[in-house]
Formats: sequence, C-alpha cells, structure tokens
Amino acid sequence: MPTSPPPSGAARSVEELNAAIRAFWMGPGGHPTLPLTDVQRAEYQALIAELERVERGDVTTAA
Repeated sequence: MPTSPPPSGAARSVEELNAAIRAFWMGPGGHPTLPLTDVQRAEYQALIAELERVERGDVTTAA
C-alpha cells in the first residue's frame, strides 16, 4: 500500500507519486479503502504536498 519516502536527496517522479497516492485508495481486490487512519492520512497529505512541489518544479526528480 503506502510507499516509503525516497532516499535523502532523491525526488520521486510525478508517475511514482501518482501511483503511491492511488495505492492509498485501493485496498485488497481493487476496492476503495475508506476511511484512512490518522497515520495514512498524514502520509497521504505528505505525498500530495510532494506531488505539488514536483509539479511546480520546486525539486529535481531522480535520474
């Protein structure tokens, strides 16, 4: 389900972040998992913030 953050200094691509975000909403068998736990919600919000930074170009994606 949720992925761990990238190694220090490395940024994930938009595709990687979108895949990680989608993973939050898909449970076993491809069915939505709701509601999120507090821990999942915090990690989800961190992924959204990271995605926004990457889309704005505030970070350089890893090669």
